[in-house]
Amino acid sequence: MRRRCQCRLTAAACQLRLTAMTDATRVAAAASSRDPAVGLAAVASLRGLLESLEELQVTNARAQGWSWRQIAEVLRISRQAVHKKYRQFGF
Repeated sequence: MRRRCQCRLTAAACQLRLTAMTDATRVAAAASSRDPAVGLAAVASLRGLLESLEELQVTNARAQGWSWRQIAEVLRISRQAVHKKYRQFGF
């Protein structure tokens, strides 16, 4: 299915983000589907989105000088767990 865009209403750089938000909204709605195949597929997609968002924000926090302890407190996990998960990024 081809998506219809309303050209010139948003900057080209923003259009991709807006489309992604629309897709995320659809996936979130699908997560409550009564069809287990649809709901479980949506849960898997949301899990992937969550991992990407967490990675983005951990990278952002480290770039701004946050300690592993600060990040861990906000994520409600241990400092060791967050460090183990993200040490592959060279922090």
